[in-house]
Amino acid sequence: MLVGYGRTSTVTQEAGLEAQERDLKAAGVEKLFTEQVSSVADRAQLEAAMDFCRARDALVVTRLDRLARSIRDLCSIVDRLEAKGVSLRILGMGLDTATANGRLMLNVLGSVAQFEREVMLERQREGIAKAKSEGKFKGRAPTARRKADEVKAMAQAGMTRLEIAGRLGISERSVYRVLGQSL
Repeated sequence: MLVGYGRTSTVTQEAGLEAQERDLKAAGVEKLFTEQVSSVADRAQLEAAMDFCRARDALVVTRLDRLARSIRDLCSIVDRLEAKGVSLRILGMGLDTATANGRLMLNVLGSVAQFEREVMLERQREGIAKAKSEGKFKGRAPTARRKADEVKAMAQAGMTRLEIAGRLGISERSVYRVLGQSL
């Protein structure tokens, strides 16, 4: 059986998740698990997908970065799948770990992807440090504060804090913070 997994980092990336779902279904995926969560958070649907897989199944993802956050994470996922007799397919790379070539290429490309990410983060840190030294970097604008009026209006309308957070794309903690400041 082909088991699919799709992920985007935020709820605002709805189109990206829909595209993954479309591509996975086109590849013949029979059971699909999706979530909108950062790769560094707990990925409950990834866990559910791996638990669902049985021997001779294949876990299918569209891209490597939708599955793993580092080469260590990737190897851990692949090891868990292999222990169950499950292969991994990455559509965007044409890789299938059911073959020796697929396993080799996955390790090579996974290492390259991690290298690229680390270089990008290093450049980002350098750019931020330079901007700070020039007084140009102020950090990210506080999202919840900009939406404070909407948060308060929704709370007055009787919406729960969880509903408000989901509707506005902010954390539940931010909703509590905004409402706590208005008391």
